[in-house]
Amino acid sequence: MLDFSIRYLNLLKTKLSGLNLTNILDSDEFYHKQILDSINPYLQSELFRSEVQKSKVVVDVGFGGGFPLLPLAKLLPDVKFIGIESKRKKVDAVKLIAEELNLDNVKVVHSRLEDFLFDTPATVTFKAVGTVQDYLPAIQRTHDNLTVFFYKGPSFMELEGESLEKLKHQWKFLENTEVKVPGTQQRFLVSFSARNVPRGTSKNLVKLSQLL
Repeated sequence: MLDFSIRYLNLLKTKLSGLNLTNILDSDEFYHKQILDSINPYLQSELFRSEVQKSKVVVDVGFGGGFPLLPLAKLLPDVKFIGIESKRKKVDAVKLIAEELNLDNVKVVHSRLEDFLFDTPATVTFKAVGTVQDYLPAIQRTHDNLTVFFYKGPSFMELEGESLEKLKHQWKFLENTEVKVPGTQQRFLVSFSARNVPRGTSKNLVKLSQLL
């Protein structure tokens, strides 16, 4: 992963330097805060590892500069990765990075979460996005074989704990697991499983099954 990190950062500093996809440009800091920060949840969380290997499909929502989407795809070449991002420039940039780094198990889509339909089993990841209460209800799905992981800071329960009660009819809270990354602040992987599948969708949505 160290060589992967060097090549990734070089692309950000050269071909994609004008896009500001990350403000971390020191090689050691980039390796710890972007690469290890992306893959350590998989290496340290038994639940996350189990769900990824069970579904063999990971959908990363709001991937920004490609994290954790691309490092995870490098780590797990036998898993299919789909990235959803609402900003076209970031979609084009991360597509270029994936091609340059020979990640043929990655597809990126210019879409909003509200316009995307999870119609096949998947593991879903959110990193550096808004609150759980904002995003879980926005997930459109036609089945309950869906597990969602949010990468959060140490104050998650203090800031968002009360809102989880409002989600319990559609989502089951699984666990709040600490993830350790050298040189970074305390992190937690917060997970939910879907239940009580909503019926019917009236919009013309991008279907996950069509991307696999």
